[in-house]
Amino acid sequence: MVVGVVKEIKNHEYRVGLTPSCVKAYMDAGNSVLVEAGAGVGSGFEDEEYKLAGAMILPDAEAVWTKAEMIVKVKEPIKPEYPFLREGLIVYTYLHLAADKDLTMALLDNKVSAVAYETIENQHGELPCLRPMSEIAGRLSVQEGAKYLEKPYKGRGVLLGGVPGVERGKVAIIGGGTVGLNACKMARGMGANVTILDIGAKRLAYLDDVFNGSITTLYSSKANIQKSLSEADLVIGAVLIPGKAAPKLVTKQDLKLMKKGAVIVDVAVDQGGCFETTKPTTHQDPVFIIDDVVHYCVANMPGAVSRTSTIALTNTTLEYGLKIAAHGLEKACGMCKGVAKGVNCYDGKCTLTGVSEAFDLEYTDITTLTSPC
Repeated sequence: MVVGVVKEIKNHEYRVGLTPSCVKAYMDAGNSVLVEAGAGVGSGFEDEEYKLAGAMILPDAEAVWTKAEMIVKVKEPIKPEYPFLREGLIVYTYLHLAADKDLTMALLDNKVSAVAYETIENQHGELPCLRPMSEIAGRLSVQEGAKYLEKPYKGRGVLLGGVPGVERGKVAIIGGGTVGLNACKMARGMGANVTILDIGAKRLAYLDDVFNGSITTLYSSKANIQKSLSEADLVIGAVLIPGKAAPKLVTKQDLKLMKKGAVIVDVAVDQGGCFETTKPTTHQDPVFIIDDVVHYCVANMPGAVSRTSTIALTNTTLEYGLKIAAHGLEKACGMCKGVAKGVNCYDGKCTLTGVSEAFDLEYTDITTLTSPC
């Protein structure tokens, strides 16, 4: 298969779909790889490294999109890339379609085979290609939240860890999954007073055990969310429903409960966000203020630590990409249920229930469209 890697053009996105070592793995498996010139520079990978791995360097994105059978990216195609979408092309990347109707329709109208990292499942029902970015985003959420609590950024002027004789900052984390766990690690490491909310009793018991009772765990009811909002200096939205839009757990009215200069970091922004006031921002212009509450809603947070993120991401996406390249998407779906779970669009049909529900589209089971192996 001809595999293509293009430079990401989303605002301040520095990650790249394949590292040179990944290129070598594709080449060793009998594929050819096309890389847009400069695609890996933002993550510290030079064109010469890709050449040494066996890739052909092409001068621009159009050349790669046109010649490749499968495009491996990091972020979803954005509007300047829509003209490159075509029937039969495989796009393998993060998509988050339930929050993006325009992209969904572009993929369906052009009969693109769209495979989303965030819905691929392993044999344990886990999301292996989402996990590394969730880990990084969870850790970054506290790092960025701590920065925007500083007074020059219109925050409360609170140091999360406090100092002797001064109360520690308070962090509330809504959602106890991978993002929430990693946010909790960072917040506790900084010395903050941490409360984490989740709807799963087993998960809350696990978190209480992991942190040896040093955090407060609460059932994620409306009353407990509002109580936590009123007390917190930093609130992190970490709720995920795989393949579906995030639930709006905090309304605009709820912001009135929060302290002036408190900070919200919505890690669920890719899926529409779990705060009613969320709107996507960029690393160039990361925050906005509503009702004296600072909102940080960058839709590609891990892009800020691009080298770490690229290596962590490709460590997990390579396995499934090699299966698609070796057998074709149809056979790969028959061989691997995880790949089949990743297919969101195929031949003009929506193959993910969360997306079909979000936009009232007809749902088609991918297993009825592909041949069993």
